[in-house]
Amino acid sequence: MPEAVPAGPGSRPGARRPLVSANWKMHHDHIVALHTVRDLGLRLGEPEAAVEVSVHPPFTDLRTVQLLIEGEHLPLALGAQHCHSAEEGAFTGEIAAPMLARLSVRYVIVGHSERRGLFKMDDEQVAATLRAVRRHAMVPILCVGESAIERDAGATEGRLQAQLKVALGALSAKEMASMVIAYEPIWAIGSGRAATHVDASDAAGFIRSLVAAAGGAEAAAGVRIQYGGSVNAENAADFVAEPDIDGLLVGGASLQAAEFAEIIRAVAGCYRSSAS
Repeated sequence: MPEAVPAGPGSRPGARRPLVSANWKMHHDHIVALHTVRDLGLRLGEPEAAVEVSVHPPFTDLRTVQLLIEGEHLPLALGAQHCHSAEEGAFTGEIAAPMLARLSVRYVIVGHSERRGLFKMDDEQVAATLRAVRRHAMVPILCVGESAIERDAGATEGRLQAQLKVALGALSAKEMASMVIAYEPIWAIGSGRAATHVDASDAAGFIRSLVAAAGGAEAAAGVRIQYGGSVNAENAADFVAEPDIDGLLVGGASLQAAEFAEIIRAVAGCYRSSAS
């Protein structure tokens, strides 16, 4: 469930605890992961406590990171980058949701644009994976977003609506309220070209309206919406200052503890400024 009692769309600060997630993709072996996570944990103090932070390392690092977080009581949640929708079976190279749950994984990224594009994960598979993640009491971070071609054609809202119609149809209103949706414009990922905070805010507001239509006002009030795409410490606060954006999904800028800590600090500072 969200870390604070939801108070309604646009009613922040304090309504929805911001979530900043580090998606390491295919970077860092378990030794590098250990040092990076320990370094990150040491850099986070009381000023950053308002922000929830999840780290999503490669599968081979999960046990190492789990033991480190638990053993040293680091203020971090463990996340995974993907899982299969089946409980088990002949799916060479895949990982099942119950395997992640046994490792105390809290968040699972579902339907990242790279999974959709490179590995041909369609909307129905995304919906099935959402159900698998929920069955094992983990929180899905559902990724949605448009390509450059779709954006240029004015089809952003149509693409978001199509993705969410299938995904949200797999969930109850209560499940919608407790999930995370990451708006990741595909054209901005790894390009160094971030969407403007106005672009991201418009998309997040539209996403929240779709959740309201599918699950009602309480679901829309509870769901946390992240922005992901060329995020850095300089632009982080601009995004989370928008009332419908509740955090960030960070790729390359999360690989170094110092840089990622600056992003978290910027988000925390934005929330403190809004509350004052």
